[in-house]
Amino acid sequence: MRVVDSHVHLYPPEINRDPAGWARAAREPHWAALCTRRRRDGRPVQAFPSGDELLRAMDGAGVDRAVLLGWYWENPDTGAAQNRFYAEVARAHPDRRAAFATFHPRAGRAAALAEIRRAHAEGFCGIGELSPHSQGYGLDDPVFREALALAAELRMPVNLHVTDPESRSYPGRVETPLAEIAQLAREMPAVTFILSHWGGLLPLREAAVAGLTNLYYDSAASPLLYDAAVWKRFLTVVPAPRVLFGSDFPLNLYPRLDADAAMDRLVAEVRAAGLEPAQEESVLSGTARRLFNW
Repeated sequence: MRVVDSHVHLYPPEINRDPAGWARAAREPHWAALCTRRRRDGRPVQAFPSGDELLRAMDGAGVDRAVLLGWYWENPDTGAAQNRFYAEVARAHPDRRAAFATFHPRAGRAAALAEIRRAHAEGFCGIGELSPHSQGYGLDDPVFREALALAAELRMPVNLHVTDPESRSYPGRVETPLAEIAQLAREMPAVTFILSHWGGLLPLREAAVAGLTNLYYDSAASPLLYDAAVWKRFLTVVPAPRVLFGSDFPLNLYPRLDADAAMDRLVAEVRAAGLEPAQEESVLSGTARRLFNW
């Protein structure tokens, strides 16, 4: 069965060489708190692979295609630079890598909308991962709202970072109130939202949300947040055609089992979850292929 990983991050060589130093120079302290921290045993929480190393990880897990997500950068220039990097790496392997673009409302209305239009022209298939609560603006920000409307017009899904309100504390953790996100989806039904990290289990906490057909969910970082029973539990509430497999690579999802980040163990977890064959097909690739029109 073909596999699409809909939640992957990748960084250019200048970041990979010295992540912490780059973050200081670029004034991206929140990214540094999340991505350069180490576990109690001293091991990094994530790796910084090259584009070729990403392809090898995909091959090892049987992943046909990866969707490169942007980040919720604090500075507009950082997002624009990552978009240009993603355009290059997606062009290099268009059959294996696709990309989402990022933006920041603080760039101003004209610049933010131009960034989205440029990304669409370059073949980007979505917007995000965004986290307004981390980036310092509200869900009612007028530039943000206009950018979402443009994304809907261009048929570009929007990925939002979501934190489970009951999840453990960790450096860089930011609350993303679930009620606010649900209200945003209700107010903008033309926008297709992908809520990362199972949407903080939002539809399991608020039954009415499960009926919002413009809300999709990805499984990014699942083993660090929930046990393997989450697959069947979630899919009893939300239909599989609105759930996407996402690993959050290069985050190490199984630090007690693996020395390095990989995708294969999470793919195996899905296949061992006891899903119906149609559900498994949708989650592993079908939802992504329909959503991104592949």
